[in-house]
Amino acid sequence: MQYGLIGEHLGHSYSPEIHAQIADYEYELKEIPKEELDSFMRAKDFKAINVTIPYKQDVIPYLDEISDQAAAIGAVNTIVNKDGHLWGGNTDFAGMSALIRKLGLDLTGCKVLILGTGGTSRTAMAVAKSLKAGEIFRVSRRGNDGAITYEDAYSDHADAQIIINTTPAGMYPNADGRSIDISRFPELKGVVDAVYNPIRTNLVLDAQERGIPAEGGLYMLSAQAVYACGAFLSREMDDAVIDRAYKNVLNAKRNIILTGMPSCGKTTIGKNLAKCLGRELTDTDRMVISKINMPIADYFAAKGENAFRDRESEAIKSIALRDGMLVATGGGAVLRKENVRDLKRNGVVIFLDRPLDKLISTDDRPLSSSREALEKRFNERYDIYKSCADITIDASGSIKQVTEKVLEALGLKDR
Repeated sequence: MQYGLIGEHLGHSYSPEIHAQIADYEYELKEIPKEELDSFMRAKDFKAINVTIPYKQDVIPYLDEISDQAAAIGAVNTIVNKDGHLWGGNTDFAGMSALIRKLGLDLTGCKVLILGTGGTSRTAMAVAKSLKAGEIFRVSRRGNDGAITYEDAYSDHADAQIIINTTPAGMYPNADGRSIDISRFPELKGVVDAVYNPIRTNLVLDAQERGIPAEGGLYMLSAQAVYACGAFLSREMDDAVIDRAYKNVLNAKRNIILTGMPSCGKTTIGKNLAKCLGRELTDTDRMVISKINMPIADYFAAKGENAFRDRESEAIKSIALRDGMLVATGGGAVLRKENVRDLKRNGVVIFLDRPLDKLISTDDRPLSSSREALEKRFNERYDIYKSCADITIDASGSIKQVTEKVLEALGLKDR
């Protein structure tokens, strides 16, 4: 390999897509078992590489030179081979700093909890210090290496204001996990998660539901990649490249989820968006129908609403960790909190807000088969749709008008 990323498990990585946005070299992923790291590093058969879990500290003994910042942190994520002379640096520092700036967090004087004790936690510690944080504590299950335990965090540091997660908790494919219960920190004012796949972990969703600024690590990954590229090519990189790379990868990776009342236009608008974006439309109702082998109204009559909702949840969970999808959901999909969570992990949820007087009742929709039933569902669900949505679109216009509004809201209108 000439350029790429080494680590133990890399199936979750978005790095090749990001580097493709900022340079014209081929960027490879190379999974290296622990017993093979020594031979790989001694061979020096690369021009420049990034390093991720669990090797950010393990590679240091193989380096001929290390930047002052990386030495102070005790972790390296960027290595450049200069004619057999290996130089190591840490662009994670700049990446995490950029993410915190993007969130608009002021760490001055704050009590900060850093979850984890690996190389990224060392970077987070250095960043927090540079941003003039007050007390800073690393947290781990066993409390080793100078860290406190999670029990200590709950009992002695419930006044923490910033939490930075550097553990793999909640990372693809084990997205149901979370590292800490943030409800036990009433003074929390910001959450930063280094995990970038899924785009929103449970930790990030927990915070956002409470109105706390929070974001996953995709912006950090994009920023560090830009700075790493600069090191690879001995080139100054414009910070504007970070935003461009981040937005392009985010738009390519995140799912577009359409929600709203029956007959609001989810499928129709979805088909039009599919043509505009070159994506295939996935319809959760059709997924359920293919599974139950009968019309939804018949299944309702035979099995009841709860049985249908179970099948619907199964369909949603099956697509939750996929990316780049365009999804039209059933009218009641947002009634279960777990469905909303699954949809939001890798998706932006869009509510197509079509006025009641423009909605139509039909026999094939068991809960809105009459005008009276439709009005009842509308009144029951409207606030739920609004509260679940990342974006609300006025869907009272034509198909073309509504499609353009969605594209504009996503920043994709001119693409």
